[in-house]
Amino acid sequence: MASSASLIFNPINIFSATPSCSVRFRIIKTKAALKALESNSNDLAQTKSTIHRDSLRVLEWEKVCDCVASFAGTSLGKEALKEQLWVLNRSYEESKSLLVETSAAVEVFKFGGCGMEFKAIDVELVKSAIGHASRGLPVEGSEALAVASLLQLSQALQSNLRAAFKEDTDSYNRFMPLTEWIMDLITNQALVKSIEQVVDEDGCVKDSASSNLKRYRDQMRTLETKLFQLLDNTIRNEIDGSSSMEVGNIDGRWCIKSRFDQITSINGLLMSSGSGVGSLVEPFAAIPLNNELQQAKALVAKAEEEVLLKLTEKIQTNLDGIELLLKTIIQLDVVVARAKYSLQFGGTYPDLFLTEDDAGVLTVKSCSPSSGTSKVNLSYQTQREWALYLPKAYHPLLLQQHRQNMQQAKKDITNARAEIRRRKVQGEAMDSKGNSDADLRFLEMKVSKLKESYPIPVDFFIGSRTRVLIITGPNTGGKTICLKTVGLAAMMAKSGLYVLCAEPVRIPWFDSIFADIGDEQSLSQSLSTFSGHSRQISAIQARSTSKSLVLLDEVGAGTNPLEGAALGMSVLESFAESGACLTIATTHHGELKTLKYSNDAFENACMEFDEANLKPTYKILWGIPGRSNAINIANRLGLPKIIIDDALVLYGTASSEINEVIVDMERFKQDLGEHIVEAQNYLNMSRGLYEKLLHVKQKIEENRITQRYKMMKELSEASAMARSLLHQRLRQARALAVERSQNTEKLSNIHTTAKSKQQAAEAAPASPANHSKFKVEKPPSSEKPVQIPKISDLVYISSLGTKATVLKVEASKNEVTVQARNMKLKLKLSDIQR
Repeated sequence: MASSASLIFNPINIFSATPSCSVRFRIIKTKAALKALESNSNDLAQTKSTIHRDSLRVLEWEKVCDCVASFAGTSLGKEALKEQLWVLNRSYEESKSLLVETSAAVEVFKFGGCGMEFKAIDVELVKSAIGHASRGLPVEGSEALAVASLLQLSQALQSNLRAAFKEDTDSYNRFMPLTEWIMDLITNQALVKSIEQVVDEDGCVKDSASSNLKRYRDQMRTLETKLFQLLDNTIRNEIDGSSSMEVGNIDGRWCIKSRFDQITSINGLLMSSGSGVGSLVEPFAAIPLNNELQQAKALVAKAEEEVLLKLTEKIQTNLDGIELLLKTIIQLDVVVARAKYSLQFGGTYPDLFLTEDDAGVLTVKSCSPSSGTSKVNLSYQTQREWALYLPKAYHPLLLQQHRQNMQQAKKDITNARAEIRRRKVQGEAMDSKGNSDADLRFLEMKVSKLKESYPIPVDFFIGSRTRVLIITGPNTGGKTICLKTVGLAAMMAKSGLYVLCAEPVRIPWFDSIFADIGDEQSLSQSLSTFSGHSRQISAIQARSTSKSLVLLDEVGAGTNPLEGAALGMSVLESFAESGACLTIATTHHGELKTLKYSNDAFENACMEFDEANLKPTYKILWGIPGRSNAINIANRLGLPKIIIDDALVLYGTASSEINEVIVDMERFKQDLGEHIVEAQNYLNMSRGLYEKLLHVKQKIEENRITQRYKMMKELSEASAMARSLLHQRLRQARALAVERSQNTEKLSNIHTTAKSKQQAAEAAPASPANHSKFKVEKPPSSEKPVQIPKISDLVYISSLGTKATVLKVEASKNEVTVQARNMKLKLKLSDIQR
């Protein structure tokens, strides 16, 4: 072995100065060693695949696949879906693509389905037609009709999608990638029309497909009519036993049937005679007609073949498109089946992410299109970053079983009611009717009980630092169901299915899911239960990676409790240090509960137990280990006190103290839960008050803006009125000034004239006549006396063109205060009119 290794790994030895035969020998050995390494690698991969399949078998993954495949509309779709769900070497990107496809199909069904039903398509006949056409053989009428139905379906899908795009433009992107698949389908209407012209709805070639075919078929019908009339007349001419004879057709030849014990006088060929069969006689007169009929049938078959060959040639020209169309329809059927299953069972789109452990930093790559890659520091401060988050997770097979039971019970009720109606119509006895009513009430009670016994979901919240979760609890408490629920949820998310949980769902992508569940003993291999478990765990340990999920049921069981506990602790510690991404184990060994307190990679959980009713609740309590209930249960069940006391002594005070600590932890956890609920209520109340305050604040702000706008509007109107009044006053003042200047000029002119006249008078002799002649008289006043209004009088303001109410009168100042609309004005008496 040492020399061989040297030959393989030391290139100097290969190319050293040695004879050529030695070099060739070493190269051959090197190639043989590489082939051996490759063979070993293939063997390891095959062994890993085998262990993975065995793990999925104990998880009952095959039953889940059958349930999902039942939603497919075609037989080839069912087969393709099962094959797809059993792919074990799927990559993370492939899982993401499958989830995107399923989500798109779910959106299509939420929109209305767009006619994505494939049950009417006989894909087996389409596949057979493709095979015949590819070999140049004539397709059958039913095969051609199946091809036409396939082409019509593709056209209907495209039309429905176009209508959906017109109604909702966003649906084009929401339906991707199904949008591209469907819009790329071929829709050869010319081929559909050609098929419908020659093939009827039953898949038979039409008479109108060929003139020769019509002529030969008419000939065949005429011969058959003649043969039937001939044989019927022959039977009527028979005197004895004619009632037991009848016309029949055997292998395409018309004959007369009679009882096996009946003797007839008909001359002809005896075609068969046997016990329980009777006699089949072909009369001599019918032989020529039967021969002509066979010839006519041969001509008909030849004419049909000619028609179908021409149709086959048209199919051959579109063979590649039809093959691609069939593959796309099968692919659509697979995706639609996954979506239907996810919707029927209330699944949730999982946030599938890829984990990479690098120096204490968890790289999370989300499956959501809008999410990117983020770094999350692994610390208790970031514990909210869950590595596995499955709220209200259901076991899919339990949900399926409950669904089937409910459907069967409702069907029984429908049948019972139909039976009661039938008996009422037929008027049967009252006692029978009473029994039917009792049966109906029993079935209705059964349905009510089924509704109450709905499967109980479990919550799985595992932090990012946890590498190993240890679940403890009593037998039949649901531990194994919890393991299977997690394993199936991980496999469903990886396979492109929605997870049967409440929202939101966060789950890592696991490259493999290994499980050691159930009794692995094998008599053929001389393996005990403990040996079978040990062998399986060893294989899992050797083949698990940092991205694997490992599920171990009753680890360390099947042997001495002390040795089993020690071995279980060692196994779990090895998985925590260098094993799988996540390991979930169930156990009855109390020693395994203490691993959490010495290693941060461990976490405890237990199945809740109702001590009052002595039955499990199938709920998980997180963060605390389960305590032993055997002695307490035995005490409640009435076991003698002396036995209970001795058991407590043998059990030990230390174990009792541990149980008391566990009891205190459970009580503290319950109190914490109550405080959390109370705090949540207060938080909700404060959020409600905060929202109300925001609403009130918004109302106040809106009112302030409204009042401010109103005030600004009033100020603007008052300013406009005041501006108008000032402009009017200004115009009046200017007019008054002009008038005064004119009066001044007139007075000055008068004064000048009077002065000159006075000078002339002084110069002339004074006389009374002249004095009276030049006497200056005052012009009469044209102003009317102003009337002073009273308070509350209504006056008219000509400058504003509006009416106003008098509020105050100041006669001494010749002013008055009025109220005009929303304004108070102080005006002169001359500015108002009564």
